[in-house]
Amino acid sequence: MRVAIVSDIHGNPIALEAVIADLRVQAPDLVLHGGDLVSGGSGPDEVVDRVQDLGWSGVVGNSDELMFRVEALDEFAAPYPNLSAMWGAIREMGARDRDLLGPERIDWLSRLPMSVVQDSFALVHASPQSCWLSPQPQAADAALVAAYRSLQRPLVVFGHIHVPFVRMLKGITVVNTGAVSLSCDGDQRASYLLIDDGTAVIRRVEYDVEREIRELTGTPHADWTICMLRTAAPSAFGLHTMVEQASACCLRTSPTSRCRKPAPEA
Repeated sequence: MRVAIVSDIHGNPIALEAVIADLRVQAPDLVLHGGDLVSGGSGPDEVVDRVQDLGWSGVVGNSDELMFRVEALDEFAAPYPNLSAMWGAIREMGARDRDLLGPERIDWLSRLPMSVVQDSFALVHASPQSCWLSPQPQAADAALVAAYRSLQRPLVVFGHIHVPFVRMLKGITVVNTGAVSLSCDGDQRASYLLIDDGTAVIRRVEYDVEREIRELTGTPHADWTICMLRTAAPSAFGLHTMVEQASACCLRTSPTSRCRKPAPEA
């Protein structure tokens, strides 16, 4: 069985369409999404509509949760008052996305589950208990096992951190899909995961980044997003980097709170 997992689209319909075109060629038996359908792109409403039309099941991401549970950001941000300017920017970006999405799409996002568990693999956005907190790419083997062993599957897939990898550990393989949009690994291309008879392969797909940038011009804090799209580096998007750092800290101190080996490439 061939399964594709498409995560962290972040409201980028141009990148999504490029991935869909590649999926037509790869012809998986099942496509799932890994959450974070919205936030940071030119068309969050278009992305949600497209995913609904395609009938993809999937999980909720932290950006999705922010659409229907605004207080989630306040809860996450509370230990970091020194980053108040950053949290304010995220709120402004979220407000714009909520206006575009409207109540019906937001209600649909609110009904996405935390996990999808199949016979041979499990999918979460960040970790089983939280769509905000996950290990980072450089996490020790023991930290990855501790984060995902409760899912009791030989293969666990997550998104959230925008850096694809495949880590084959004792008793479990942990895979990050990378991101369709806003990659953080130095590669502008969209990233998604293909599981072929239990083997996890990261696929990279080129898309018209500059077209998405033109569509973003004039949206709240577009300069951050545009810089990240062009460089595919978290250092260019301080907001994302600091959220990652906060996430790693929270996971170490409260692993049950809610809210690298290079990946083979096709």
